[in-house]
Amino acid sequence: MMGRTIFIDPGRCIGCQACVSACRECDSHRGKSMIHLDYPEEGRSVASLPTVCMHCEDPVAPCAEVCPADAILVTADGVVQQADTTRCIGCANCVNACPFGVPKIDLQAKLQMKCNLCYDRTAYGLAPMCATVCPTGALFYGTLEELRAERPGVQVADSFTFGSTTISTGVAMVVPADKVQWPVPGGLPIVEVNGVDVR
Repeated sequence: MMGRTIFIDPGRCIGCQACVSACRECDSHRGKSMIHLDYPEEGRSVASLPTVCMHCEDPVAPCAEVCPADAILVTADGVVQQADTTRCIGCANCVNACPFGVPKIDLQAKLQMKCNLCYDRTAYGLAPMCATVCPTGALFYGTLEELRAERPGVQVADSFTFGSTTISTGVAMVVPADKVQWPVPGGLPIVEVNGVDVR
């Protein structure tokens, strides 16, 4: 896990979409949000979940590994950047490689879009736009020590399993203390990482 990162706390999300609006208004996003607000049980529950790039550390950024144009770079401090607009060919390999379903393709622009942790802000010690406006702290930006000082006893996960594959991430998820299970079960199993069949 990165030193200073985003901690997602789904139990605090009220679905207000402030994070989505703040992301969309960032100068570099040209009116498009790089964060998704999902409703896992839409119609049966009001539960909502902000989805940001998890900045996979191990294996390192499956989205970048499968990019044939080397458009997705990973910084020395582990931030997986959004696709370089001068290199991205909109092939969607990154969409298919991401176990968390984060990257999206702008079909008109033929360009990948995803969260880059507001690197233009975080590189200078500022919080990402989404965490800055979240009224409930569902998106917390800081260190694990800062999170635990504010929320004593909180448990976080930064490794997730997809089938037999475990992925460690730079962004962490707050998990209920009474339901801690390491690593946290992910979604659908991964079938290929870095061109290697891992089924």
